[in-house]
Amino acid sequence: MEKKETKKAKNTGKLKVTYVKSVIGFDKKQVKVIEALGFKKLNTTKIFPDNESIRGSIFKVKHLLKVEEI
Repeated sequence: MEKKETKKAKNTGKLKVTYVKSVIGFDKKQVKVIEALGFKKLNTTKIFPDNESIRGSIFKVKHLLKVEEI
């Protein structure tokens, strides 16, 4: 039997995410994603590990955030 290769994380860097647009008027699910990422005020910046779960959350609210790879 052959040994199965495990997937290694392609992206092991970090993401610099800035909250730039208010959630007022958007879906409640998007409000919860912003809260789950830890943002409370506009124009705050957080550093996240670059992994699939964080990228998925960011993708749902990409119109409210500015993302940079570092």
